[in-house]
Amino acid sequence: MSDPLRLARRMGGIAPFHVMDLLARAQQLEAEGRDIVHMEVGESDFDTPSAVVEAGRAALAEGRTRYTPALGIPALREAISRHYRDYYGVDVPAERIAVTPGASGALQLALGVLLDPGQKVLMADPGYPCNRHFVRFCDGEPVSVPAGVESDYQLHAAHVEEHWDSATRAAMVATPANPTGTLLDRAQLVALAEATAARGGALLVDEIYHGLVYGVEEVTAATLADNVIVINSFSKYFGMTGWRLGWMVVPPGLLRAVERLAQNIYLAPSTPAQYAALAAFEPEVLAELEVRRTEFARRRDFLLPALRELGFLIPSTPNGAFYLYADSRRFGDDSQVLARRFLEEAGVAVAPGIDFGAHRAADHLRFAYTTSVSRLEEGVARIARLLGQG
Repeated sequence: MSDPLRLARRMGGIAPFHVMDLLARAQQLEAEGRDIVHMEVGESDFDTPSAVVEAGRAALAEGRTRYTPALGIPALREAISRHYRDYYGVDVPAERIAVTPGASGALQLALGVLLDPGQKVLMADPGYPCNRHFVRFCDGEPVSVPAGVESDYQLHAAHVEEHWDSATRAAMVATPANPTGTLLDRAQLVALAEATAARGGALLVDEIYHGLVYGVEEVTAATLADNVIVINSFSKYFGMTGWRLGWMVVPPGLLRAVERLAQNIYLAPSTPAQYAALAAFEPEVLAELEVRRTEFARRRDFLLPALRELGFLIPSTPNGAFYLYADSRRFGDDSQVLARRFLEEAGVAVAPGIDFGAHRAADHLRFAYTTSVSRLEEGVARIARLLGQG
């Protein structure tokens, strides 16, 4: 007799998030009295701005707990539209904006309306692991394209031309990217949009780390072409990770399909979170967020040269997010073993490259500068001592 609880075949391609095992071990060590410097998880140490929290409390007190329209409350869609105008100087009509349960909800909708079983999506390796798992969840096939220093770890139009075939439906990029912190400029985004459109495909652009960009122009793909879907989130720049709220900019031809799928998958995004997010665009909150951006830049500017001095290879300066993707070959040929050693022997938690793909994964560690400069200094000093340099 067959097992009624046999896992679906798609689960064979959905790997665990190894960094979460490291986090669990780090928390266990802390419970035993160890002091751990956390540079492993991609979550800011800053709390949600107080004005946003107060707006959420007010929404609850006012009884704003019922379903909203599937694409979000009109006031928030309008606020996001104004943000595109004020922040980027581009016109994104509110009716093209769908508010979602986090960027993950947006990606699920985008891939759900685009993919038929077996269709392919091109993406850079290394990259955020959940992206390829969302493709598998839709019974598609993620195609991990090796991307190294020569392309700043990004998927370029040349990669599309090389790897696209008759089964390919879309390409997915992230700018700034996780785990590398690198960006695509306007010309590169335009070339990608043109390359995918010429092949009858779509381009998905993950912009969830927008706002956390340092010293270079911040370019959105939201108005580039009708085959471009942009994903964004309130989690990173706005500091609202646990509120689970994001959005997507949808091509006009897909909007009704996105709405229909949203109605069936989750009915509506969180109502209190939507009303809280309205406060995220208030001038005093944006001013606070800009102070935080400056602090993240200060952390990067400490950690980048410090890691290089220890012997980690980071060829180019990443200009976004809050990550450094460091070549660790000087210290061993298995970054997962090295990450475990850093945790157990030095009390420093970092993410192994295996979480972000297969291309030279064993050669890299990801350092998240999501803690204070003083804690980063402590972490670097501990690693230096472990490596015999301190």
